[in-house]
Amino acid sequence: MGLFDRLFGEFVDVIEWTDDSSNTMVYRFERYGNEIKYGAKLIVRESQYAVFVNEGQVADVLGPGTWELETKNLPGITTLQNWRHGFQSPFKAEVYFCSARRFTDLKWGTKQPLMLRDKEFGGLRLRAFGTYTTRIVDPLVFIREIVGTEGIFTTEEISEQLRNLITARFATIIGSADIPILDMAANQDQLGEFLTERIAPEFGEYGLELTRLLVESVSLPPAVNEALDKRTAMGMTGNLDAYLKYQAGQGLENGGGTGNDAIGMGVGMAMGRTMAEGVTAGSRAVGGAGPAPAGTTAGAASGSAAAPGPATPPPLSTPARYHVALDGQASGPHELERLGQMIGTGQLKKDTLVWSPEMSDWAQAGEVAGLGSLFGEQRTTPPPLPPR
Repeated sequence: MGLFDRLFGEFVDVIEWTDDSSNTMVYRFERYGNEIKYGAKLIVRESQYAVFVNEGQVADVLGPGTWELETKNLPGITTLQNWRHGFQSPFKAEVYFCSARRFTDLKWGTKQPLMLRDKEFGGLRLRAFGTYTTRIVDPLVFIREIVGTEGIFTTEEISEQLRNLITARFATIIGSADIPILDMAANQDQLGEFLTERIAPEFGEYGLELTRLLVESVSLPPAVNEALDKRTAMGMTGNLDAYLKYQAGQGLENGGGTGNDAIGMGVGMAMGRTMAEGVTAGSRAVGGAGPAPAGTTAGAASGSAAAPGPATPPPLSTPARYHVALDGQASGPHELERLGQMIGTGQLKKDTLVWSPEMSDWAQAGEVAGLGSLFGEQRTTPPPLPPR
């Protein structure tokens, strides 16, 4: 500092700070040799605090207003009583201006994913991001604990420490909140309020107030997001059969198209299976129509457009099974072998009621044609011929 600056500093009797930045938290008013004249004017604006430091010790913390630096106005500065006027004043003092406004849109976020146990998905890794707002409420504590003797202190110099503090507490709080991962989006406001309440006391240890903390996003790893998207898509598809038919119709209407080849292949395979099942059913119906009349060929009986033969052999016939009324209770169903054993033990007699799905009602066993052979009534002569 040159001679002119020194002389100018001796005559200047107004101490003030007009902040044109958005991130300055503390500003030290510079004077040559830190000499302040007796009776100088100190202007503190509404959004400021002024911390008056005399010979390394805090003498007073001044709020908004215009202050005249005299002992009668500043009773905390007892060392000012022996001030002498003029250039040779031995008084050495510093004035630190602290901004009392809110510092908004400060960022916080997790550097590394946090491990979380979720009830539905088990172990998950998540990351969270957001913003917070803070301001100085105790300038004396803030200067003693954080600023020290720095001439200019900005939010960038403390934001890293505050971000680490929020992240560390977020991991503990989110782990004990027991909020399902799928419900966090609906509870971000409540989560932010809960975090603000829990973390605010630790900001107070620095002389700061945490006015608001917002959780803007909670994200999962890409692989987990992809799995959730697939799960959501499956849920939105609903009836898969109807969805495939709809996709097939859209493909036919659009002339086949070239997009979504994998879906088109899947739809084509599904349609092929459906058509094959229909052809098989038709073949079975044709094959079960009875033998062709005598004197005709199979081709003539079935027509020139005869349906192809069945692709699979017909199912084996199911043995007859009967229910037996024993002691007023229905027993069975029993196959013929078992019924023969029951006849041998006397459990099944000719007048015992039996029933099978081919019968309309219960009937005596001796009257059922399919059971006659079991009672030894096998016909030895053919029945009479029907009339011509």
